[in-house]
This record gives sequence, structure tokens and C-alpha cells, in this order.
Amino acid sequence: MIRLVLAAGAAYVLGAKAGRGRYEQIRKTASAVAGSPATRKVIEVGRQKLSDSLNTQPKLEPMKPIDEDTQLYIPQDQLRKR
Repeated sequence: MIRLVLAAGAAYVLGAKAGRGRYEQIRKTASAVAGSPATRKVIEVGRQKLSDSLNTQPKLEPMKPIDEDTQLYIPQDQLRKR
């Protein structure tokens, strides 16, 4: 029983040392990936697409102005049908 406890203790200590090094390696890699401009761009584009898909307001396109002070807008989906 004493041997089992000593073996478990030694395995724990050795595993903890190896585990910390691996943890630091994973943390540094994750930090480098998260800080990458390419990753930031992908996240920004994904957020914008999600925001656009959740937006309930129709996107409006300007039509021909009536005069210099008056501008009419039409929803994009109706514009495509014309």
C-alpha cells in the first residue's frame, strides 16, 4: 500500500511538472492565434454577418432623388425584383 501511495505521489509530481510546461505551450500558442490580425479579421467578419442576419430592419437603397432636399429609399429585396 505504501508503494502504491509513493508511486501515485511521484506520478502526480512528475505529471504536474510536465503538465505545466504543456499548459504554458498551449497558452502561448492560443495567445498568438488570438492576437493575429487574420484571426481578428475572421472574427470581425463573422460578427458582422451574424449581426446582419439578426437585424430585423430592412436594408434601404436610395432611389432617384425627387429634388435636392428629398430622397426616397426602397428596401433592397424589393429593388432586386424590379
